Amino acid sequence: MKSPIEVFSKWADEGRDEAMAKGHASSVNAILDFTYKHIKDAFSFLDAGCGNGWVVRKVGNHPLCNKAIGVDGSRSMIDKAILIDSKNTYECEDLIDWIPDEKVDVIFSMEVFYYVNNPRKLIDHVVNNWLKSTGRLIIGIDYYKENKPSESWPLDCGISIMTRLSEHEWKESFSKSGLVNVLTWREGQKDKWGGTLILTGEKPNY
Repeated sequence: MKSPIEVFSKWADEGRDEAMAKGHASSVNAILDFTYKHIKDAFSFLDAGCGNGWVVRKVGNHPLCNKAIGVDGSRSMIDKAILIDSKNTYECEDLIDWIPDEKVDVIFSMEVFYYVNNPRKLIDHVVNNWLKSTGRLIIGIDYYKENKPSESWPLDCGISIMTRLSEHEWKESFSKSGLVNVLTWREGQKDKWGGTLILTGEKPNY
């Protein structure tokens, strides 16, 4: 069993990052569509666990996006992102410790927040130290209790840290972090597949 960073660095070296992006595209597009509907002014964007930067590049081209940042713990992923994209900003950092120079309006993440021992701690850190007042946190996850096919993923992928919460526990973690207008829904449900669980909330204007 290896850490998530070790596994995803290996996948990047093997070129599997492209397949990951393609597999998540539908859910990511739904997340971005929702986000864009609630944006009226220029905004800054941060992708937590950005991989090869494909979402950063996508959002960075939005006419209202004035800054797009990608952060990932995998050096291999970040090196790929920088090689492809000289326009936007990329950082190789541990999400649970890193703090950006400036807080941002939108924090996005796809399939990342359960790769820690304590997702609630990561959510608190992101809300307190990364997100502007009135900003939005929005994430997508496929590994959650109601999505039965994902149950075997730690063994299937050989990953040592994967924290399996229920939809209710995820939603409660968002609310307890101080976010308001917390919403959850599932995208792409099919047969036994529960779909991507999408969670979002807004930081109050303190």
